[in-house]
Amino acid sequence: MTTSSENKKLIVVTGASTGMGASAARELAGQGFHVLAGVRRDRDADAIRSAGIEPVILDITKSEHVEALAARVARDPRALHALVNNAGIQVNAPVESLPMAQWRWVFEVNLFGHIAVTQALLPALLRSQGRVINISSVGGKVAMATYGAYAGAKFALEAVSDSLRREVAPLGVHVVVVEPGGVRTEMAARGITTANDLAANMTPEQDERYGSLVEATNTLMATGTSSGVTADAAARVIAKAVTTRRPRTRYTIGRDAALVTRLARILPDRTLDRVTAANLRRHYPKGGGGANAERRSPFLGLCT
Repeated sequence: MTTSSENKKLIVVTGASTGMGASAARELAGQGFHVLAGVRRDRDADAIRSAGIEPVILDITKSEHVEALAARVARDPRALHALVNNAGIQVNAPVESLPMAQWRWVFEVNLFGHIAVTQALLPALLRSQGRVINISSVGGKVAMATYGAYAGAKFALEAVSDSLRREVAPLGVHVVVVEPGGVRTEMAARGITTANDLAANMTPEQDERYGSLVEATNTLMATGTSSGVTADAAARVIAKAVTTRRPRTRYTIGRDAALVTRLARILPDRTLDRVTAANLRRHYPKGGGGANAERRSPFLGLCT
């Protein structure tokens, strides 16, 4: 691929401050693209700015930021090759105890923001016959306990991706879903902090029902992240989805994600319930889980 500035194609990567987004921006810039890297703060822009990476201040929930991004793309003579919808947050809490404002915020960031950016940039992608890469999750296939809001938004993103793919494929635009499992990024640590903050506001009755569950889920989240793939390895999968001439409709990241997505297709719901419950039981405080405490489950990376 040529790296001359006049021939570079543009790529937009949202959520590029840290983790997979930052690694994907660097990987794609290294392959000769000019990357518009969406970040939320000036210090994040300074950290990622480098050859081939142009940071743009972008909060995907703010219409003025999305409009400014579309204007930046429109005035560039280079073709927009791909949009990588990577921005996201992780919020974990039982369905009963998660405040409605938090439910709405999770969907605003993890679903509606992506739709807003996609709508704004789709005219450019249609002109270039480019592609949309939506970063989903293994949580878009299996919804663990306390993952109702996060998984709900990811399930919805998967559905929107399928619909969009069928709408724009005849027009020459590819839509690809990437489903990571455990990835060693800062997202899990932030998610655990948020989960603890939310748990602190549960009523005494809710704490009695769900307190140990939240602790076990946090431990599973930390374990799945520490044993997951690196952000750079995840970025290489994203780059493959961006650059492959005929991309698949879905890519998984990590062996855990590949296994979970397969099992979700073949196991009955009750069997999958038992498998996920057994996996979680060994993470309960004070060694809960009895005979199952030492059982190693295939579900190691459901936290991404």
